[in-house]
Order: sequence, then C-alpha cells, then structure tokens
Amino acid sequence: MKTRIKFTNKNKTQFYNILKERVDNYFIENNISQHANASMVLKTIVMLSLYFVPYILIMTQGYGLAGMWFCSLVMGLGLAGIGMSVMHDANHGAYSSNMLVNKILSFTLNVVGGDNKNWKIQHNILHHTFTNIYEHDRDIDNKVIMRFSPAGEYRGIQRFQVVYVFLFYSVLSLYWTTAKDFVQYFEFITEGHNRGSKGKRAIDLLTIIGWKFFYWSYIIVLPAVLIENVTLVQVFIGFLSLHVVAGLILSIVFQLAHVVEDTTFPVPDDKGNIDNEWAIHQLNTTADFSRNNRLITYYVGGLNYQAIHHLFPGICHIHYPKIAPIVEETAKEFGIPYLYNNSIGSAFLSHMRVISRLGKNETSFMTIANSM
Repeated sequence: MKTRIKFTNKNKTQFYNILKERVDNYFIENNISQHANASMVLKTIVMLSLYFVPYILIMTQGYGLAGMWFCSLVMGLGLAGIGMSVMHDANHGAYSSNMLVNKILSFTLNVVGGDNKNWKIQHNILHHTFTNIYEHDRDIDNKVIMRFSPAGEYRGIQRFQVVYVFLFYSVLSLYWTTAKDFVQYFEFITEGHNRGSKGKRAIDLLTIIGWKFFYWSYIIVLPAVLIENVTLVQVFIGFLSLHVVAGLILSIVFQLAHVVEDTTFPVPDDKGNIDNEWAIHQLNTTADFSRNNRLITYYVGGLNYQAIHHLFPGICHIHYPKIAPIVEETAKEFGIPYLYNNSIGSAFLSHMRVISRLGKNETSFMTIANSM
C-alpha cells in the first residue's frame, strides 16, 4: 500500500462546519429533500431512453448502415448521460434516501459495460479523498503516454500529447468495458482497497465476468446474429462509434474540473501529511465551469458544479445550482478561492494549455502545493 495520506487543520478553521450548517439549513428552510425530485426522475428516464431507445430501433427497424451509425452515436450520448446523471448520483448514495434504490440504479453502470464496485473504489474513495494527489488519485496519474500532473514522471513522447490527447480520450470508454475492470480488480486487492475474503473476492470477479458477458452479448452478438444483411464488422464500427462519443464526453467533462489552470496538485510530505484541511483542499483542486448554462448543467449531471459535488457528494446534483452561492459566499468569508471558468469553452482552452505545458515539461505556471 502507498503512504497513507492525512489532512491537517492546523489553523482550526470552522469553514466546513459552518458551510455544512448553512447547506443543511437551505434544505430545512425550503422543506425539501437533498435527494432526487420529480425533475431528477424525469431526467433519469430521458438519459436511459437516450441509450436504450436507439438500441431498440437498431434491433427492430431494419435501418441501413447510415441509420444504424446515427443511432450508435446517439447511444454514445446516452451512455455518457447515464454515467454523469444517473449512476454517478446512485453510486454516491445521493439519488435516494432509500439505499436499495441507489443500489439498483448503480447497476446502470454494469448494464452499459462497467463495474459499480470498482468504480466506487476509484471514484468515491481514491478520487474524492485524494483529489489531484499524484499516485493516490487515479484520475491524474500518468496513463501510458499521457501526463496529467506536474508530479508525474516526464517522458519525451509526452511533448506530443496535446496532439494525441483526444485519441486517448476516445478509447477510454472502450477500455473501461473491456480490460479496465479486470486490471483494477487485481490492483485494488494488491493495494489493500478490496479487503474482502477470498470467497467474496472470487464472487466479485465472477460478477465482473457475468456483467461483461451480458454487455458484450447484447451490444455485439445479438445485433450481429439477429439483424439481417449486417456483418460483424459493421456492428463493431457502430460499437466503436458509440464509445468514441462517450469516451470523449466523459473524459473531457471530468478533466475540465481538475486539470485546468489555477487548480493545485498537492504533494504530501514523507509521512503522508497534507498541510490543509480536506474541505479547503477540495476547493483548491477543483474548478467549476459554465455554471449559467442550463443545457450543459442538465446534461453533465451538475458536474460543471464539481466543487459542490466534492464538498457534498451525498447531495443529488439537481440541487447544485442553488447550493453554489452558499459555498461561494462562505468561501469568500474565509478567504478561500472558489475556482471556476465562465464557459465550457474557456475551461476547455485552459485544460488544453495545461496538457500542452505538461507535455513540454513546463510546470512552473502550475501551483504545486508542497507540504514537505
């Protein structure tokens, strides 16, 4: 296991206690639940339909190749939408106060090719706890020929990463549905994140295999067998198109929150200490974007309010726009920066500048909070 990370609050600030009290009061004073409402339920139906309706049309309507390809692209939008707006809240326990509802909806991830248990370890535990801390937050670790953190090892090939970054993003969803869950299954056991008994771990592995079999059966085998005049190669092209769309959307949306200018990449000391309290660390390492764009907020499941999500992952994203002013005002009172880009375009350009400079090994422009 890696060195255990510990956050300190040497200044004994009451920032998070006061902020949490104010957010709790918002729900009490307005007599509303912090979980899903009718709008969220409707959105769930929309996102699931965006994925499954095109699939049903492909299987039943005898479309030509152009029609199948178009439906595959729409399915990619739906897959990303399910990931950002449905399974994400469910796996955080934020969708419903009923844990059974959360558990059922968390399996939407398995239905579209992933594994909810692995995802919870990587995202809920590693990413949310150790945000932007190299070798602890898997999202910003070096990936083959990509470098996402100034603390990551530099390789000469990475000077071209601004050119091939989108190729890398486009295959991430495909990797996720094939090898990633098996790789993580063994890594999380080795690293001590999955401490179940051997029997329980064997069941976990069989569960992954079972869901993968189910996914590949309905997404590849059934169309190839049941649709007339369609070859396996043509089905696979549609499948790849689906995942290129989903991979690009999911990767870019998540990266715009953490790998942008002004966010920090804290480095612990040799004992694993981070000289910052956890809540302030989240605001230092996370940036919102395009907060006034209702369409983007709707589609990305409130992930453009990423700072709110990191501070309150147990609150359904449908409430983020109302909570954001409370967080921003409280942060201002305590002199804590609340990072955001006004538009998705400005966030995207900021991300690309970071990718370019990391590839050139120009990291002096980035803030690396070092506790050593």
